[in-house]
Amino acid sequence: MNCPFCTFSDIRMKLHRHLAEAHLAQVTTEHDEASGKMRYVVGCPVCGLKYQHAVKPRYKDPRFLEEYKAEIALVAFDQLLYHLEEKHPQEAELQTPNEHTPNSSSATAD
Repeated sequence: MNCPFCTFSDIRMKLHRHLAEAHLAQVTTEHDEASGKMRYVVGCPVCGLKYQHAVKPRYKDPRFLEEYKAEIALVAFDQLLYHLEEKHPQEAELQTPNEHTPNSSSATAD
């Protein structure tokens, strides 16, 4: 699977880790001081869709967003990868199961 932000390409799990390590800045967090609501936002570089979701910390501490930025980004990138798999499989260059896993039905017994 291809990274949507650079030339990195690997299996989904390694791409997920790469996104968090190399592209953390692609996930932004917002805190509305009046309401106390917090959310993360990640944009799709293919179609421009902005995926956003509420962050529900146990406490209303605004430092939560900075303290847990890496963990929040992992969740955001997971959602981005689901979006890429569903809406942009050609750009993501997804492999079909037969391309990376031998087809067990074609195996023969001795």
